[in-house]
Amino acid sequence: MEIERKYLLERLPEGLEQCARHEIEQGYLCREPVVRVRRQDQEYILTYKSKGLMVREEYNLPLTREAYLHLREKTDGLLITKTRYCIPLEGGLTAELDVFGGAHEGLLLAEVEFPSQEEAEKFTPPDWFGQEVTFSTRYHNSNLSKNPF
Repeated sequence: MEIERKYLLERLPEGLEQCARHEIEQGYLCREPVVRVRRQDQEYILTYKSKGLMVREEYNLPLTREAYLHLREKTDGLLITKTRYCIPLEGGLTAELDVFGGAHEGLLLAEVEFPSQEEAEKFTPPDWFGQEVTFSTRYHNSNLSKNPF
């Protein structure tokens, strides 16, 4: 189960150079249900996500590089590229800040995953977070893969 809240940022926070980061490339084989292939650094993953906004089922399966490259050719729409920064927050939480490239250059989204829906609902975002877009499907990566932002 994936429980997360998502925020649209207007600017980058300070200190990103000290944070762990990942280079991500992903494409979509299907949008209902969501079936995605992703390369994160040198790791390859096939993901299934159910419908939902703050709470969704999510299953990840490992892929070989060869399987990823084969499936990537079958994706529909734009290939999404982004750099993800993992920023520690209070309470042991982590903000995953995505800095998009390519057709989505300039888009900044931060997501925070929670162990429970109750904790997600009690969360107070840090000052550098922008507008909450958790309940807007416009900011689902599967929808972003349809058109440039």
